[in-house]
Amino acid sequence: MNGKSALGVLLVIIGALAVLNIFNINIGAIFGWMLPFILIGFGIYGWMNRKKVIGGSLVAIGAIMLMSKLGSVLLLLLAIGLIIAGITLFKGGTSSNRRSY
Repeated sequence: MNGKSALGVLLVIIGALAVLNIFNINIGAIFGWMLPFILIGFGIYGWMNRKKVIGGSLVAIGAIMLMSKLGSVLLLLLAIGLIIAGITLFKGGTSSNRRSY
C-alpha cells in the first residue's frame, strides 16, 4: 500500500468514526461484540495451521467472552418463556390441542 492509499484509508476510518459519533453509536460497544468473534476466528485459523494449543485457547477465551455477552439475551428469552408458561397456566381451560401428561 503506498502513501496515498494509506492516507485514504485513514481518512475514511476517521470519517466513519465521526459519523458514528454523531449518531451516538459507541465504537467501544461494537468492538466489544466483535472481539469474541475475532478471537474465535483466529483460534480456528490457528487450529487449522496445527497450532492446537494456541487455537484451542483462543476459541475457548472467545467462547467464554461470547457467553458473557449473550447472558442477558438468554435471560430475556427465559423470562419470556416463563411469562408465556404462566399465562398459559393462568388461563387454564381445556383446549383440543393441549396435551395432558
